[in-house]
Amino acid sequence: MADPATLGGTRTISYIAPLLTSLLSTLAFWSGAVPGASGSISNPAASHPGPYTAYTWKLELLARVVSRWKGKMVSLVADGKPQPQPLSTKAACNSHGQDSSYFLGWEEYERNPYDPVANPGGIIQMGLAENQLSFDLLEEWLEANPDALGLRRGGASVFRELALFQDYHGMPAFKNALARFMSEQRGFMVAFDPRNIVLTAGATSANEALVFCLADHGDAFLIPTPYYPGFDRDLKWRTGAEIVPVHCISANGFRVTRAALEDAFRRAQKQRLRVKAVLITNPSNPLGTTSPRADLEMLVDFVAAKGIHLVSDEIYSGTAFAEPGFVSVLEVAGAELSDRVHVVYSLSKDLGLPGFRVGAIYSANAGVVSAATKMSSFGLVSSQTQHLLASLLGDRDFTRRYIAENTRRIKERRDQLAEGLAAIGIECLESNAGLFCWVNMRRLMRSRSFEGEMELWKKVVFEVGLNISPGSSCHCREPGWFRVCFANMSAKTLDVALQRLAAFAAAAGPARTMSCPIRFSWANRLTPGAADRKAER
Repeated sequence: MADPATLGGTRTISYIAPLLTSLLSTLAFWSGAVPGASGSISNPAASHPGPYTAYTWKLELLARVVSRWKGKMVSLVADGKPQPQPLSTKAACNSHGQDSSYFLGWEEYERNPYDPVANPGGIIQMGLAENQLSFDLLEEWLEANPDALGLRRGGASVFRELALFQDYHGMPAFKNALARFMSEQRGFMVAFDPRNIVLTAGATSANEALVFCLADHGDAFLIPTPYYPGFDRDLKWRTGAEIVPVHCISANGFRVTRAALEDAFRRAQKQRLRVKAVLITNPSNPLGTTSPRADLEMLVDFVAAKGIHLVSDEIYSGTAFAEPGFVSVLEVAGAELSDRVHVVYSLSKDLGLPGFRVGAIYSANAGVVSAATKMSSFGLVSSQTQHLLASLLGDRDFTRRYIAENTRRIKERRDQLAEGLAAIGIECLESNAGLFCWVNMRRLMRSRSFEGEMELWKKVVFEVGLNISPGSSCHCREPGWFRVCFANMSAKTLDVALQRLAAFAAAAGPARTMSCPIRFSWANRLTPGAADRKAER
């Protein structure tokens, strides 16, 4: 036998001893020397009549213990030397969702990214919902307000103040400015109390923190489909929570119904899942539509009847560009339900700042605010980011002009995509918000199935050179729908994408008559400027 010091000394012996004891006890049990009542082991054979005999039970128990003992010994001792231990179950599991077509398309783009000069035949990224349409407005403000980036206030340096540890409740100046900006985005129909805001490192952290606050491992959230593919990662991977889809259909524009909610609730119960909340995105990702007030009222009634929570992810609230406009769930929920309605927000979409990692939870539930604030210590917003954005959002004249111009640009770019697709016979769901269109591409599929959808997706990515997101990655029940983003590129690049898709559609079916070539159809209407030029970089 190897020297105990080689095996890790007394620590290793103390680790292996219980395993040996367990093995010897099992062998004694197998031979009939069963422990007395004080240390007895319940025999499941008594409650499993038929083939599940005492012999079978003993055999299974012996196999489990020997396997456990053998595995530990092999991992600790090989040629008398300690061996590296395997990673944790969490690290080794495959529940992150990274193998989804949503993420696989990104990987293909990163291998062969489009560049109008360096790589004109590369893949155009249309699977990323970034807002690059108004960078020039932000850059103009930064040039006019150098103190914000220069870490100054009134000309005096605040470097030392910002360099020191900041309380994880957030800087009051930033939280006050953010609360006012969130209210402005909602037409001042809602007043936000800064004390109810919890700052997080983006909406991803905000959503996960809310799940940790509201649910235990194995509890469920109801989410209307189609939904953002990242939720399978954000809400489930580390929390252990489950998602039960609320199936919506194209016949009514994918609007959620009470019947669909009740069906999802029943399915959760059959799976022995405890439903803790309904989570919606409003405006919807991937539909690009705002939730009508009547639908929000129905949702509030449903969660009130079930005694559960309602989470509204409103990170696209500032992108609504057409009627009926955006209505926040906080406009609908009454005071009696205020402690069970929670809002997620970020500056990633409205301001186009995903790299700044600024997210927020808004809740009137003191327990949620307290717990989420403690959790936020694992993902804080940096002090220099808060300083910069406190100045920017505190400039009311700028935010007013920015909101109006940004939504105008979003609508213009959305119209470019929708009209270009219509010219080649491809329809979009009518949208009024968001940075994407929900596109029906069934006519280009060889079969009306999810297999046909994946076949088309691969052709569009590898042959056409466009990374778009298939509806199946969004858990849509109807094959043939795709999310196509338009705000993370210039008008010229979008034009190139439409020309590629037109050529593919023409080769796939009968050519359609067009009033004019696609590349000229919006030339006189669009006004590309500095923002477009920067988006090409």
